[in-house]
Amino acid sequence: MTQADKAQQFRALHQRPGAFLIPNPWDPGSARILTGLGFEALATSSAGSAAALGRRDGKLSQEEALAHCRAIVAATDLPVSADLENGFSHTPEGVAETVRLAAGAGLVGCSIEDATGDAEKPLYDIQLATERIEAAAKTARSLPFPFVLTARTETFVRGRPDLDESIKRLVAYERSGADVLFAPGLPDLAAVKAVCSTVSKPVNFMVGIRGKSFSVAELVEAGVKRISFAASFYRAAMTGFTNAAREAKERGTFSYLDTTITSSEMLRFFPD
Repeated sequence: MTQADKAQQFRALHQRPGAFLIPNPWDPGSARILTGLGFEALATSSAGSAAALGRRDGKLSQEEALAHCRAIVAATDLPVSADLENGFSHTPEGVAETVRLAAGAGLVGCSIEDATGDAEKPLYDIQLATERIEAAAKTARSLPFPFVLTARTETFVRGRPDLDESIKRLVAYERSGADVLFAPGLPDLAAVKAVCSTVSKPVNFMVGIRGKSFSVAELVEAGVKRISFAASFYRAAMTGFTNAAREAKERGTFSYLDTTITSSEMLRFFPD
């Protein structure tokens, strides 16, 4: 399947009724497993990708992040979008270049957030944040296939838990050309509904925060179109790994083998 075909397939998922799940692999192996389980699209997680390379979230360079994206794209026939943090640049021009490079890496979409990476001033001013999305959208529209741009406001996860501010930013990003809107960390379903009822573009909801994740049925009723998982699948996998390693080291037993999938079962995800 060509990149253009994948892009058309990805955009179509946002246009059909209901919501779709877009899980987040952290490496090529997890991408193959998620593909084999029948998901329809994948998205990278900045935290999961960084952890897979032994780093903290936010510590990968643009080059490292895109190289990791290319490896995941090569491992699956599914459309892949990417978490590209703040676009690895403070300027609109730099963000636009990141979108261009993302398309060159085989991606059919990406998210750009309004977090600065500066603890003293965690969010870009709304004018600059809007200009960054506008530049990203302009570059996305110039591509020879429909690249899906997700605009992400970090208000609730960067110390600014203000629903009105979140909605104001998402509305501005929608007007600037974003295809999908995303505010991770919304506190309850009422907030999710408020966002979905205010904007007209598809809304992404992130499963991954304990006590702030809801069922697919609840999210569909709230108006959500796309459901991602951030690094939660990675954390689930590492929970099993850590528990098994602790059992072996601390107890000298191996009961974890009773609940793991077998080697032959694993092979079906890696046919070649």
